[in-house]
Amino acid sequence: MNVIPQVSPAPETAKHNSWILTVAQAFGGANAPVVVSLGGLVGQQLSPDPDLITLPVSLLNLGLALGTLPAAYVMRRFGRRAGYLLGTVIGMVSGLIAAIGIVLGSFIVFCLGTCLAGFYSSYVQSYRFAATDNASGAESQRAIARVMIGGLAAAIIGPQLVIWTRDALPGTPFAGSFVSQAVLAALAFPILFLLRRSSPPRAVGREGAAERPLFEILTSPRYLLAIATGVVSYGLMTFVMTASPIAMVGHGHSIDQAALGIQWHILAMYGPSFVTGRLMVRFGKERVAAIGLLLIGGSAAVALAGFDIAHFWISLVLLGIGWNFGFIGATAMVADCHTPAERGKVQGANDFLVFGTVACASFSSGSLLHSSGWETINWIVLPAVALVLVPLVWRAARPAYAP
Repeated sequence: MNVIPQVSPAPETAKHNSWILTVAQAFGGANAPVVVSLGGLVGQQLSPDPDLITLPVSLLNLGLALGTLPAAYVMRRFGRRAGYLLGTVIGMVSGLIAAIGIVLGSFIVFCLGTCLAGFYSSYVQSYRFAATDNASGAESQRAIARVMIGGLAAAIIGPQLVIWTRDALPGTPFAGSFVSQAVLAALAFPILFLLRRSSPPRAVGREGAAERPLFEILTSPRYLLAIATGVVSYGLMTFVMTASPIAMVGHGHSIDQAALGIQWHILAMYGPSFVTGRLMVRFGKERVAAIGLLLIGGSAAVALAGFDIAHFWISLVLLGIGWNFGFIGATAMVADCHTPAERGKVQGANDFLVFGTVACASFSSGSLLHSSGWETINWIVLPAVALVLVPLVWRAARPAYAP
């Protein structure tokens, strides 16, 4: 097979691609907030069983988990750009199917649309890895954080899209928002078409080091620690965030106060991305990830200290910042654990484990809150943080450690 030459030198390609992916993240990242904001409300209208009203949101997370490995295969076989363009097509189809489900009054069709939205998100979530393909060292860490800044824009675009378009189609509330979700995916298509080709994954494998079996990589302590950091950071964030609005209302606070708390939480998730890359370059990715886990533990401690609205809001802000440091740090750690030829399967396995955990957390959080209470949710956070924080701090403190 002939190897297509680079369009430009690798550093220039890396910088160009990271900015393309940042803009694409702003559009594609808004996919999930639309479903999260409206999935329960539409489920309440269409579901034949009250216990299933949150199923559309849970299916978003399930689709994200199930889509990671197929997405990794497509990108490994056909390249990043082809995979991401396919992802935007899935995003367009998912929004239209969800809208059709609302128009027809079909809960099953609507759930199919939200599940497909999860498959689209599995491509969007890998943008952060794609930004490192032609980057190395400090630039790699900055590129990851740069793409995550697009998530901050997505956190604003998604909810505003819901407000502007929820009544756009007369007689079918919320259908217009899902049509707009499809439009956002369509807008991402020409942007991702500008993505430049990075080093061909298969050619690198022949020219460089031999490609290791996935099991060998999975048993590497360094990779296991990176996965565990991502699983705990994202899993605990989802676990607590899903339950927090219900807990706030259950402890006497208004729905508006609960919504404002979630808004501050989302801003705290993505806002620090402006400095996270610099912090990783200066202090090391493991240290930044460890600080993130400490902040997640601190959010649980604040939540356990009382039930005033300040306790909830401060806890959610700390949870968001902790997620940012922990998850971006874990992403940078994973990027150091593979060769270019191995990146597809290594990144796919990581995302499958991380977002599989997120799906389980989404399904279990509400029922555990109902059966055991808000305090139990937060007590679970502390030992989970400690389990990963100890080896993470040990690795960051090793004398041989070199950022």
